[in-house]
Amino acid sequence: MIQVGLTGGIGSGKTLVCSVLEKFGVAVYYADEEARRLMNTDPGLMRQIEELFGQEAYRNGTLDRGLLAGRVFDDSPMLAKLNALVHPAVREHYSNWVELQADVPYVVEEAAILFESGSDRYMDMNVLIWADKEERIQRVMQRDGVSRDQVEKRMHMQISEEEKKRRADIVIYNDGREMLLPQIIKLHNTILKRR
Repeated sequence: MIQVGLTGGIGSGKTLVCSVLEKFGVAVYYADEEARRLMNTDPGLMRQIEELFGQEAYRNGTLDRGLLAGRVFDDSPMLAKLNALVHPAVREHYSNWVELQADVPYVVEEAAILFESGSDRYMDMNVLIWADKEERIQRVMQRDGVSRDQVEKRMHMQISEEEKKRRADIVIYNDGREMLLPQIIKLHNTILKRR
């Protein structure tokens, strides 16, 4: 099974590209969504998070995301400790999920922090969805109803777009200068040729 990592900065259009690939019969694993779900459903992971942050990390059995964000946002060592718990759980879940995907042309792992988490090492190909920083800021402000400062803080938590471009095998430009759908079709056909 061909495994493709797909990433991009916040507001780059990762979900849009993945939704098109799903129309082509591709199975997409949304790593960020699964991480949030696992933090609320995986007993072992939940126990580790409680050990790290205390019992107040969960309210009525549900992760207090606001509390967690407040504790890790400006604390890189604490964020690294949280990631050291969450990434292995997501990796194991993803591996089990891939084994169930027998009837698809290939699988995609969509992850905002594909390179930061090291997941790119397990992929046959890594794809970056790229858009201009200012355009991404405007998209996220409109989509999430947040301030420019909040968006820029989120952006600073990820590696630079230049570094992502350097590490990606293929870059899809979602900046309005080049039509997106032909690029996605070309990507799909390129991956199919590798089968």
